[in-house]
Amino acid sequence: MKFPSLDQVRLAVIGLGYVGLPLAVEFAKRRKVAGFDINVDRIGALRAGHDATLEVSDEELREATGLRCTAALSDLAACNVFIVTVPTPIDEHKRPDLTPLIKASTTIGTVLKPGDVVIYESTVYPGATEEDCVPVLEKTSGLKFNVDFYAGYSPERINPGDKEHRVSTIKKVTSGSTPEVAELVDALYREIIVVGTHKAESIRVAEAAKVIENTQRDVNIALINELAIIFNRMGIDTEAVLQAAGSKWNFLPFRPGLVGGHCIGVDPYYLTHKAQAIGYHPEIILAGRRLNDGMGAYVVSQLVKAMLKRRIQVEGARVLVMGLTFKENCPDLRNTRIVDIVKELGDYNIQADVYDPWVDVAEAQHEYGLTPIDAPQPGTYDAIIVGVAHEQFKAMGADAIRALGKPEHVVYDLKYVMPRNAADLRL
Repeated sequence: MKFPSLDQVRLAVIGLGYVGLPLAVEFAKRRKVAGFDINVDRIGALRAGHDATLEVSDEELREATGLRCTAALSDLAACNVFIVTVPTPIDEHKRPDLTPLIKASTTIGTVLKPGDVVIYESTVYPGATEEDCVPVLEKTSGLKFNVDFYAGYSPERINPGDKEHRVSTIKKVTSGSTPEVAELVDALYREIIVVGTHKAESIRVAEAAKVIENTQRDVNIALINELAIIFNRMGIDTEAVLQAAGSKWNFLPFRPGLVGGHCIGVDPYYLTHKAQAIGYHPEIILAGRRLNDGMGAYVVSQLVKAMLKRRIQVEGARVLVMGLTFKENCPDLRNTRIVDIVKELGDYNIQADVYDPWVDVAEAQHEYGLTPIDAPQPGTYDAIIVGVAHEQFKAMGADAIRALGKPEHVVYDLKYVMPRNAADLRL
């Protein structure tokens, strides 16, 4: 069965979130794109010209003249290449949750035609595309893989909030279910990726490459977090150590902190799940995950000890947590580990006020049951935790941050927002 040539591609992007929308917008500068999402409110906002994730500006949306945002399945019927950009989270037991991916595959299967190509961008374990997604496409469509339709995999490399490294300026890994389809997938992405692509030899190689990108970062951050715990016990400033070590040309510039977000804190579990399924129990990867997942509890234990040393009453204390998003200067709340700190404070019967100017209050309430405050009041808090390095917090300066505390209070700066001597505690 013949698949479409590059000039015959009628493109659809399935899922218009942090990954899918920037991709669809970039393609829509050059060709017509059907942008599909099941969230009708999201579609309405995009049609009105605004992206609540702030990954795409209003101006960029206006310039993407080829993009048609829709929640109607019928609008996909004319498309012959589908790019799937739905999330792949983990469940409460840290197991991969392929539900969004399976549902997207089912949706595509209802409109799949002979010759069509389905490309997945969602982060998965090696083998998931061909072992989990393709059978759904076959069952729903009644077509046969690599005979009637084809698949590709090109993992997303979106960095939320990063206005320098965008879709078009990050090198893209591509792959296809046959050599010919791999070339089509690669050529399609070369239309928009100005820094080039890397064509992997198979879909499984491309899947594995993606899942280890963030696993490597997770393990490295876990090492630095463990070093921070050791140095704190020794009374040594971790940042000073890292700056000194960083004077060597090949020292990797990782920093301690909470590890959340849609990738780094999630992707390793996809790899370890597959490893365990084939009879291997990962040690280093899971050890790094356990250490990083425990950093919220560690932060609060250090804070409570510092409060006790100052003779500040812990039970009933009021603590300001500055920042809720998983990283600085973006509204992304996915898998934020700030919630670990809030929960741990609650276990000590401490009242936590969360302040984050980037956050949509309704989303915070829906996702975590938290209601961020509008603005903190000076002289109110027994302790302050600077959890996210938003530009607004940096602009406040140390004096303004400390002014939010009572005459006797503790400031814990997790992100080096304040000068070294201005904070009582640092990671």
